[in-house]
Amino acid sequence: MYSVNVPVPGRVRELAAGLYPSLSTFETVRENHSLLLKRLGDADHVAQLQHRTHRALEGAPAVEARVTGIDVFEDPPLGNAPVVYLAVESPGLESIHADLVDAFGAVEGLEADDYVPHVTLARGGDLEAARRLTDREIEPITWTVNGLEFFDGSYRLPVSRVSLPA
Repeated sequence: MYSVNVPVPGRVRELAAGLYPSLSTFETVRENHSLLLKRLGDADHVAQLQHRTHRALEGAPAVEARVTGIDVFEDPPLGNAPVVYLAVESPGLESIHADLVDAFGAVEGLEADDYVPHVTLARGGDLEAARRLTDREIEPITWTVNGLEFFDGSYRLPVSRVSLPA
């Protein structure tokens, strides 16, 4: 599965690492953090998919993003529940997401109007433990998103980077 991801700054990774002890009761805890912007699917010709992605991002500006708190998807459309995540506010990322949806189509239940920018921390486990985490106060983190990654989910590696403004 290929996707377009937003790399997160060290401050967000440090916040996630600091929450790690509180996440130990969940089935899976993310160790590498990024923000999924758009799923692109699988490809027979990766170079063509990558070219389409870069074309769809032409003219995209650098945008602001802000981690505002901890939240939970109690009943996610895919995978084990609950999903604990860092909530991210960014009208700019939502606009870029919409442009990519126009170019590639939406994954039903996950994208377009259902898209929620976030950084996953953990999933699976006790819902009450997840809800307790949402009560934690965190210092908001704001950063400028000045690049996106074309990401290969099979190998969990970025393949290329697109600087913003594109």
